[in-house]
Amino acid sequence: MDLRHLGRTGLRVSRLGLGTLTWGRDTGEQDAAELLKVFWAAGGTLVDTADVYGDGGAEYLLGRLVGDLVPRAEVVIATKAGSVPDPDRRFDGSRGHLLAALDASLTRLNTDYVDLWQVHAFDPATPLDETLQAVDIAVASGRARYAGVSNFCGWQLAKAATWQLASPGTRTRLASTQMEYSLLQRGVEREVLPAASDLGIGLLPSSPLGRGVLTGKYRQGTAPPESRGASEGLAAFVAPYLDETASRIVDAVTIAADGLAVTPLQVALAWVRDRPGVAAPIVGARTARQLGQALSVEDLSLPDEICRALDDVSAPVHRYPDHDWSAL
Repeated sequence: MDLRHLGRTGLRVSRLGLGTLTWGRDTGEQDAAELLKVFWAAGGTLVDTADVYGDGGAEYLLGRLVGDLVPRAEVVIATKAGSVPDPDRRFDGSRGHLLAALDASLTRLNTDYVDLWQVHAFDPATPLDETLQAVDIAVASGRARYAGVSNFCGWQLAKAATWQLASPGTRTRLASTQMEYSLLQRGVEREVLPAASDLGIGLLPSSPLGRGVLTGKYRQGTAPPESRGASEGLAAFVAPYLDETASRIVDAVTIAADGLAVTPLQVALAWVRDRPGVAAPIVGARTARQLGQALSVEDLSLPDEICRALDDVSAPVHRYPDHDWSAL
């Protein structure tokens, strides 16, 4: 698998990443081991997790497997901190919480450092400079090699990255931002992607298959028994993408796939992988077979006319202030 630089840094990652959202919860150790082996055998390097995935179980599983199944030096471990199980305060970006969370992650991951440490979300109750100071301490201490953010909107990303760039050599440049991005969710194109491009930050798209809907598995109107849509815990996660608009986009993806003699999954994943500013979509496969289908996209490049058709059918509506009002 080809490698790409993550933003304007020296860190290179595989152009598909392996997500672990369900590890330690719906995905047990045997299945996780098979996923990791298949991913590494295909040349994959980037494995994305978080301290809250499976209440820490995802990190624990990954820590048990890396080293035994694949060499630690050949895996780019990315984790996140900042989400908390508190309905009154969903995110904690305080220096104390973040650094304690990182230490706990390192213990579960059974490693001295993570390759990419990400602030999971913006915390409006904590000064941003305090949050970013934790990032600088993590990198300066060697506990993290690179840093990024996740779920920051455009102005939050721009403010954080600009603050870090204001004092080169003493503050850590942000390497990445992780956001949901697919043919069913193109909201990042409004402000996040332009900001990231201008500031030299790579985008790591989560849910690049539209929470599984772009595979076409829900076209019959019912959720397959083992799908996320049929899961009690994840059905609500899938539901927003089962509307009429999504159905039209899925139909277009299916038509394109039929014309290319590939699957809808491959078309949807190739589209987001090759969008400007994208470093590596994060694929959360449930089985090794599903992961193999995603990895097979490595040799697929969509023709320009198909890209244009998919762009048109999925185009988000951006008006003011994006619309050119100079002609009025």
